[in-house]
Amino acid sequence: MKKLPLVVGACVAGYLATVFIVDRFDDRISRQHLASAELKGLDNLTTQAFEVLNGNGCQYCHTSSSELPFYASLPVARQLMEKDIEMAQRQFNIESLLANVQQGRPVSEVDLAKIESVMEDGAMPPNLYLSMHWRSRLSDAEKGVLLDWVKAERLKRQPAGVVADAFKHEAVQPITTTFPVNPAKVALGDKLYHDTRLSGDDTVSCASCHALDKGGVDRLDVSVGVGGSKGPINAPTVFNSAFNVHQFWDGRAADLQEQAGGPPMNPLEMASTSWQQIVGKLAQDAPLSAEFAALYPDGITAKNITDAIAEFEKTLVTPNSRFDLFLKGQSDALSRVEQEGYALFKEAKCATCHVGEAMGGQSFELMGVKKDYFADRGNVSEVDHGRYNVTKDPKDMHRFKVPTLRNVALTAPYFHDASARTLEEAVDKMAEYQVGVKLSKDEVGKIVAFLNTLNGQYQGKTLQ
Repeated sequence: MKKLPLVVGACVAGYLATVFIVDRFDDRISRQHLASAELKGLDNLTTQAFEVLNGNGCQYCHTSSSELPFYASLPVARQLMEKDIEMAQRQFNIESLLANVQQGRPVSEVDLAKIESVMEDGAMPPNLYLSMHWRSRLSDAEKGVLLDWVKAERLKRQPAGVVADAFKHEAVQPITTTFPVNPAKVALGDKLYHDTRLSGDDTVSCASCHALDKGGVDRLDVSVGVGGSKGPINAPTVFNSAFNVHQFWDGRAADLQEQAGGPPMNPLEMASTSWQQIVGKLAQDAPLSAEFAALYPDGITAKNITDAIAEFEKTLVTPNSRFDLFLKGQSDALSRVEQEGYALFKEAKCATCHVGEAMGGQSFELMGVKKDYFADRGNVSEVDHGRYNVTKDPKDMHRFKVPTLRNVALTAPYFHDASARTLEEAVDKMAEYQVGVKLSKDEVGKIVAFLNTLNGQYQGKTLQ
């Protein structure tokens, strides 16, 4: 028993020695890495922000390609770093952020929001990481650089003079974008979107599952296709889908045109046997054939059908919600309760992922960041694998495209599995599983009141 203090002392000494080596090594490596970074042509604030991000060991945990330092093989360091990496990869991979900064490309609005969130909370670097890398602690000046950079990056995206000064740095912005389109293709795409001949038995159209008079959805748990067949997943709204970084919950379609080509061939949806079958039916329609011929030299083809539908869907943008008017300076557009709901929406970190004009659609996030959603729900199926079904990357298991919150009050039930029947239930579950907080009934009610202000206008009329 008398040897115990010596053993403990040796362990403590070994730990402190490891910490000293780790900290000194990280400081040297960070400075070397910065010296070799290519930052030509960037403004001073962006350069400073990159140096802060890249000079404090962020890449060790928040990238999947960074080579870990030699001390990662040491017992104490390995356990701490594995825990850091596991947590970091679940929430934020900064590879594309660093690459975009270096190459002068726009940074994801979600990445900006996540940086802002952890800087305001003082959550990064985490205490567990700092126990081994105390030189990586961010100073107030470094935090200020990152926060100023986030604000500057957001301003680059906004048209001048539209948003009120009080809200010009917000993660959420009013819808101001209009996508350039060919009006003749839009008119043709509108017809095709509502044309049941795209289905095998001429009973189902795109509008059957994405009804424009129902918030761009069918308000069912899962959509009903040809012959009463049912799909495995809740239909997302088609409104504002032009803002999405990818289409479908799992992002398997790169753009609107690719998305439009999926349902017609899906046996559970429109169940056509081939594009030749569809083209053959449409070719019998002389006026429609003439429209295609006027727009496309090769007439009616699968590519031209989906191109026209995509062109139409670019117009399904819904600006001028009451919330948009509020952000533009009309302070009485929201009631006191609705404004309190917006404040709670931000406080509960909802605006970290539901960003930009569409308030979503810009990233794939883990369903169950703070608590295992699927373990609690049970009956896990392949569709619950989310983004993993496309990439086969284990880190993408249970990740889904963040849905837009525009017109969300009109699109129940919620989530990919339709498990939330009401907005109140959706808000409560998101707070629990994504943020790790328990909201009161009053707080949920205020956030829901705010969400009800997001119904925008389509063709000059507010959706309802």
